[in-house]
Amino acid sequence: MSLRTLLGLLLSFCIVTPVLAVQPHVVMLIAEREYETDQTLPKFAEEHLQDDFRTTLVYAKPEDKNTLAGIEAVKDADVLLISVRRRALPKSQLDLIRDYVANGKPVIGIRTANHAFLLRNEESPAGHDQWLHWDADVFGGSYTNHYGNDLKAKVTFRSDDAIPEHLLDGIRRQPFVAGGSLYKVAPLAEGAVALMDGKVEGQGSEPIAWTFTRADGGKSFYTSLGHRDDFAGDVLPALLVNAIKWSLTK
Repeated sequence: MSLRTLLGLLLSFCIVTPVLAVQPHVVMLIAEREYETDQTLPKFAEEHLQDDFRTTLVYAKPEDKNTLAGIEAVKDADVLLISVRRRALPKSQLDLIRDYVANGKPVIGIRTANHAFLLRNEESPAGHDQWLHWDADVFGGSYTNHYGNDLKAKVTFRSDDAIPEHLLDGIRRQPFVAGGSLYKVAPLAEGAVALMDGKVEGQGSEPIAWTFTRADGGKSFYTSLGHRDDFAGDVLPALLVNAIKWSLTK
């Protein structure tokens, strides 16, 4: 028997099992009625994340806006992306998020995420809880309100050596008009690094997007972009993909 024939027979009995790298798990919490992120975020995930990440979408229950169905996925999350507005979750659900953050894992917030777990002039339902200093603790922001919806915000990019490498890759750094109203978020906490600013006529500028290193050592990224028009533009989709990748770097 020739050597070539022998090798052929041996290989025919071998089972080759490819070693597949486990894709990072992005869990998105979606519970707001202002900006239709229940439509824009699933589309974003399908178009921009499916090749490199596993994604799980978690929504509020239709019959109870303060309860998230399937939030247990947070336990397995590598990145937590939040699009929630003024919800008081059951204490056990908010504790899952508290534990995730305390473990130093990355958090990304868009638009209403800076007032995600804080009700306005309401008491929490029985058995539910709020995170009163969520914005300051997790994003290093100080959201108070927003300018009128009729005022268009012009967004400009900062030139700062402190901006993390690759966070603005693939983004044309030209001024553009934000889709939604300008949020009042200044001042930012120490440790926050702003990437962009927004300005409406007759008012001072406000940070539009920034990174933040939390007290627990974890990485956070926040942007007040998140309007449907922002998702239809060139900046926000690329920015979120870059932010997710950045958040996973050590």
